This record gives sequence, structure tokens and C-alpha cells, in this order.
Amino acid sequence: MMDENKQINNTSQQLGEPTEVKQAMKSDSPAQINFNESGSEVTEQVASQANVSGDAATINAETGVPATDNTGVETAALAELTQQIESLKTQLEERSTQYMRIAADFENYRKRTSKEKEELETLMKRNTILELLPVVDNFERARSHLKPQSDGEMTMHKSYQGVYKQLVDSLKRLGVSPMRPEGQEFDPNLHEAVMREPTDEHPEGTVLEELVRGYYLGERVLRHAMVKVAAPKEDTPSTEEDRSSQAFS
Repeated sequence: MMDENKQINNTSQQLGEPTEVKQAMKSDSPAQINFNESGSEVTEQVASQANVSGDAATINAETGVPATDNTGVETAALAELTQQIESLKTQLEERSTQYMRIAADFENYRKRTSKEKEELETLMKRNTILELLPVVDNFERARSHLKPQSDGEMTMHKSYQGVYKQLVDSLKRLGVSPMRPEGQEFDPNLHEAVMREPTDEHPEGTVLEELVRGYYLGERVLRHAMVKVAAPKEDTPSTEEDRSSQAFS
């Protein structure tokens, strides 16, 4: 028994245990059991505190800021993202407005160029047809003045009248149509008065005769018609009026 106690004391001294632990180990009393139970509770508490400290240290090592500060950082980041979204929305609206403005300008440009192209084509067509109208006038004069007598003359007459008809049909397909001003009121936008004839059969300003035919190109005037216009007929003074006028002279 003495040898066992010595061994225990030697072991305790090597491990550096306190005297109370050695005494408890010597005795088989219930105090030894209580000490072991209280020691385990203390050990568990120390271990739990160490684990909590380790977790806190881990959290602090990962984030670098406390938990309360993390909420503030997230709020600031959310506010910054919201501001960026609003800025992007504003830029999108501006780009949409610019796109609509550019599209409208392009549509106006397209319409303007299309109209200018049509006007240019009409002008070129008009100038070309104006060069051909004197040829038509000559055919019409020949038809009105020439009276074929023999079969040869009739054959020639039909020949150039066929050319005249072909030319007139071509002009019609291009949109050329003749004016018919006889009996209408004189219109300076359509007619050009080159002669006046006094008459009491027609009202003043009535077109009596078309001397040079006028033409339309579509709805526009291609060439004004040269016409003779009715003028009021002057009354000849009576014999008595002539005598009285001579007496006063």
C-alpha cells in the first residue's frame, strides 16, 4: 500500500498537479467524485467559451467588421446600386429620345428627297415635251391648210397624219392633255391673250378662238394657250351727234 501511494505522489509531482488533487486521488471518498464532476463542468464551460471566441475570431477574420457594421455596408451598397439603376434609366430615356428624333429627321429627309426627285423628273419631262410641242403644232397646221387633191397627195397626207397620231398618243401616255378654251372666260393663269375682237355676241373676256394650243402636264400648265378674246363693241356716233360735235369744234 505504501508503494502505491509513493507511485501516485511521484506521478502527481511529474504532472504538476496540486496537493488537493493528490489528496483526492489518495482517498476513495465521495469528494473525489464531486471533484471530477465539477472539473468536467469547468472544462466544458472553458471549451464552449473557447469555441465561441474561435467563431467570433473567424467571423472577424472573414469580414473584418462587426455584424452591426455589415448591415450598414449592405445598406450603402444597395443605395449605390439603386442610384446606378436610376442613372441607367435616365440614360436609356435620353437615348430613346435621341433615337426618335433621329428617326423623325430621317423620315423628313426621305420625304423631302423623294419630293425633290419627283419634281426633278417632272421638270426634265416638261422640258423634253416642250421641245416636241412645235413639231405637233406644225403637223396641225399642215392638216388644216393642206387639202390633198390626187391619190398621191392623199397617200402622203395619210402618211404624215399617221406619224402625227403616233406622236400625240405618246404625249398622252406621258400625261399631256390639250386645253379646250373656246367659249370659256379668259383666265390669265391658263391663257395668253394676243388678240382682242370687238363683238356684241359674247360677253367681254370670253375666249373666241385658240390660236396656239395650250397643254397640261398632269394637273400643271405645260404651255399657256394663245387666244383671241372678246372685247366690247364700240358704238358708232349718230349723224346728229357728229354735227353737234362739229358745231362746237
